[in-house]
Amino acid sequence: MTTSRHRKPLTFLPPYLLERIASGGGPRLRDCARHTLLVDHGLRARAGGVALPQGSARRGEPARYVHSADRQQRLPGRLVRGEGEGASGDAAVDEAYHGLGATYRLFWEVFQRHSLDDRGMALLATVHYGQDYENAFWDGNQMVFGDGDGELFNRFTIAIDIIAHELTHGVIQYEAGLVYSHQAGALNESLSDVFGSLVKQYRHEQSVDQADWLIGAGLFTERVAGRALRSMAEPGTAYDDPLLGRDPQPGHMDDFVETREDNGGVHINSGIPNRAFHLAATTLGGHAWEGAGPVWYDTLVDSRLAHDSDFAAFAELTRDNAGRRFGASSREAEAVREAWRTVGVLP
Repeated sequence: MTTSRHRKPLTFLPPYLLERIASGGGPRLRDCARHTLLVDHGLRARAGGVALPQGSARRGEPARYVHSADRQQRLPGRLVRGEGEGASGDAAVDEAYHGLGATYRLFWEVFQRHSLDDRGMALLATVHYGQDYENAFWDGNQMVFGDGDGELFNRFTIAIDIIAHELTHGVIQYEAGLVYSHQAGALNESLSDVFGSLVKQYRHEQSVDQADWLIGAGLFTERVAGRALRSMAEPGTAYDDPLLGRDPQPGHMDDFVETREDNGGVHINSGIPNRAFHLAATTLGGHAWEGAGPVWYDTLVDSRLAHDSDFAAFAELTRDNAGRRFGASSREAEAVREAWRTVGVLP
């Protein structure tokens, strides 16, 4: 079990998107983006500093705590809603509460995992963080959500897959401990997208054909020319906006982006393993949490998954785990193999 490799907060919005706004937006948008970048940079010194409240001793039952920072940069802030309490009337608080619960339910009901650490860890969230803060992050102990600027970004609790994405960073922290750089970091981001999407699909009881396979749908305001932050089905097509630019994600190793920015392209190159999961899931049909999902979960918790694994190593483990779970010659195992071949990771 890994608890120490992710002390640097993992943010939902990639820095390159905020940098575009900081250099090309109007005065207020530039200020918001620059402030967010400064906050994100400064978070590194205070990651995981909040002591967690009591967790859940009963398997199958979460322990949720949602606080408000009241637009200040303080954690965890003022407790607004605890486990079992009724709606607060604050949209961000209640969205966070239900998002924490939906994430717990997927991991418990599908994978029998008791919270992020499988030991009943408290699910702690803070909303209304900072002034016009344009991000959400996992800091090693808790979730934090900004309210956005209201012009380009809505509140960051608005999409359940954003909440589940960031919480999955916690599961990764306690299992594989994937280093947050280059291909291992892109796998970290991709796994968070995979389980973020699975939480959304599970909550809405969607088949693979009914799912939108978008990450962060609803985050952009109507002012932005985009559907979401990422598309797992079609990486590189989620947005194409005059200010934000075009979605830079590749969907094949031929287009892999070599860069020193964004920790070696963790938010960019994650499109490749994202597409592999989408291909495997849609080939199998039905519910993704019953086909490809268990294979990816088995691989996440596999002791053979090294903290610095690259795409090829992860792909080989998914092939092996699909064979172990469904049979080496099963259609599930073949779907997984073909998915990784299609995106150029396996020959």
